[in-house]
Amino acid sequence: MDEWLEPALDYVPQWLEYQMRESEQPGCVIAIVHKGRVVLEQAFGHVDIVSRAPLSPRHRFRVGSHSKSFTAAGIMRLREQGKLGLDDHIGRHVEGLHPAVAEATIAQLLSHGAGIVRDGSDTAPWQNRRPFPGLGELRIDLAAAPVIEPNTRFKYSNYGYGLAGLVIEAVTGMPYCGWIKQAIIKAAGIPETEADMPVAADVLVARGHTAKLPLGRRMVIPGDNPTNALAPATGFVSTARDLANWFAQLDPAAEGSMLTVASRREMVRRHWRYPHSSIEQYYGLGIMSGRIAEWEWFGHSGGFPGFASRTVALREPVLVVSIVTNSVNGLADRWLDGVTQILSTFAKNGAPNSEVRDWTGRWWSLWGALDLVPMGGKVMVATPSLPNPFTDAGEISVSGADGGHVSLAGGSARHGEGVWRVRGRDGKVGEVWLGGVRTLPEAGFAAELEQHYRG
Repeated sequence: MDEWLEPALDYVPQWLEYQMRESEQPGCVIAIVHKGRVVLEQAFGHVDIVSRAPLSPRHRFRVGSHSKSFTAAGIMRLREQGKLGLDDHIGRHVEGLHPAVAEATIAQLLSHGAGIVRDGSDTAPWQNRRPFPGLGELRIDLAAAPVIEPNTRFKYSNYGYGLAGLVIEAVTGMPYCGWIKQAIIKAAGIPETEADMPVAADVLVARGHTAKLPLGRRMVIPGDNPTNALAPATGFVSTARDLANWFAQLDPAAEGSMLTVASRREMVRRHWRYPHSSIEQYYGLGIMSGRIAEWEWFGHSGGFPGFASRTVALREPVLVVSIVTNSVNGLADRWLDGVTQILSTFAKNGAPNSEVRDWTGRWWSLWGALDLVPMGGKVMVATPSLPNPFTDAGEISVSGADGGHVSLAGGSARHGEGVWRVRGRDGKVGEVWLGGVRTLPEAGFAAELEQHYRG
C-alpha cells in the first residue's frame, strides 16, 4: 500500500461521519478496494429511521443503474463466446420491434445511442405508483418508433437496457436473472449481489427513504419491489463491497476477470460524451467515465426509489470507491467526489512526517468545526462541512512540540498568525488556538454553548 493511502483512509470516515450528521441522511456505507483488496469498509446511520437499527456493511441496497454494467458485461461475455456481435442488428435476436429499433445495433443499445424512449410511456413505477413493467408492456413500447434517430447522440434509456435483457434471453434461452447470476455474478465472486428482488428472507436489507420535503420528515420506502422486465437496467441489489470488487475486475489492467482485456477496454472506452452537461462525462458500454481531480475514472451511478449510489474505479492509483445510501436524495455523488478529492490531496502531499503526525483532530468554535489533518511536513486545516474539505485549505507550519504558525491562508483569513496547543494536567491537548481563535473538542464546546445560550 502506498504510504499516503493509510492516513487518507483514516480521515475519509471522519469526514463522512461529519457529513452524515450535518445532512441528517438515514444511512451510508463506503467500501474502498486497492489492488484487489478491501482496505476500507464502514457503515454509518440506520437501516431505517423507524426501527433505528444500526446499518452494517452487510446490508444490501437497491443500486439502480449499476445494473447496466452487469448487463453490458453479460453481452460482452456472449460476444466472447461467438454467440452475438456488437454490430448485430437488434432485430436479428428479438422479434416484434419497431423497424427502426430492430435496425439499431447492440453496441448502440449498450451505449445509449439507439434513440429509445427512456422509461416508456408512463413513468409511474419510478414514483412507486404501480409495479415495474412486465414483458408485455415493455414490448408494446419497443414496438413504437425511437424517440430520436439512432446513432445521433447519447440518450439514456432504461427501456433500452430492458431490451438488452431480451437479447440475452433470446441468445441463451434462459431467463435474464437466472443466466446473469450464473454467468456473471457467481463468476465474479460477488456473493452479496442479486439481479432483482426478492432476496432470501435471512438477507440483511436496508430500507429506502423519501426526501424530507414536502412533509418536513422522511418516510420509509420498503424498496423490496421487483423490477420485472427492467431488471437489466435497474433491478440489482448489492453492497458497497461487492460493487467495489466488481468494478475492480472491469479495469482493463486487472489481473483477474471473467472478461478478456479486449472486452473490458471496449466497455470503458468513451463512446459518447454527455450532451448539454456542465460536467465533462462520457459513456461506454454500460460504463460511465470522467475525471475527478487529476484522476481518470470509470464506473456508474445508481438511483432507485429511496436509494442513491455511486462507484468509481480510479485507473491510477488503482483504487475503487463505492458509496451506497438509503435515501432518494442521498449524497452518494457528492460524497464520492469528496472522498476522491481527499485521496488526491493525500497523494499529492504524502504521509505525515514524525514532526506533524500528532497534530490531528476535530476542533470547534462558534463558526463550526475544523479538522487538523497532517500530511507531508505540514498540517492542513480542513473544513469538514464542505463537499471537498480541502477546498482553499489553510496550512500550518509546525515549529515546536505545540507551536507553529499559519503559513498559508486566504487573504481574509489568518495568514502568518501564530498557532499553539494547550495541554491539560493529563498531558493531553485540550484546546488549539489559531491566530487568536480558541477551539475546543466537541464535548467541551457543546458544554460552552449550553452554558452561554441555555434558555
